[in-house]
Amino acid sequence: MPKLITLLNGPNLNLLGLRQPEIYGRETLADVVAATGALAADLGLALEAMQSNHEGQLVDWIHAARGRSAGIVINPGAYSHTSIAILDALQAFEGPVLEVHISNIHRREAFRHHSYVSARAEGVIAGFGTEGYLLALRRMATLTRG
Repeated sequence: MPKLITLLNGPNLNLLGLRQPEIYGRETLADVVAATGALAADLGLALEAMQSNHEGQLVDWIHAARGRSAGIVINPGAYSHTSIAILDALQAFEGPVLEVHISNIHRREAFRHHSYVSARAEGVIAGFGTEGYLLALRRMATLTRG
């Protein structure tokens, strides 16, 4: 049975492809989910992808991943910089966590330079556009191989 990877996307990522395409590109979240789902299958993984604009919903999904998912790939969006609740939920997750940012948060406004989630993540991928999700999934395959 393939190992399950949970892919979580935070606020405003439902507008991917529409919101600030000069920063985030023109691919939609549906495009990202399709590409990561195809790669997951190629890597022998199962993928469960979800997006919410609500912090508590993301926390609930992280809790639900406990004991079910081998790993979490998360783009927390703006919650990266504000959410201790998401960090605390990730601290209670037993498997690896990878953080993804489409833009290079370190070349943007100063408030984006700090991420609470990074304190829990095994790795952070930033600035590679939506390809960062694929890079994260490849790394997750390595981290969850037994």
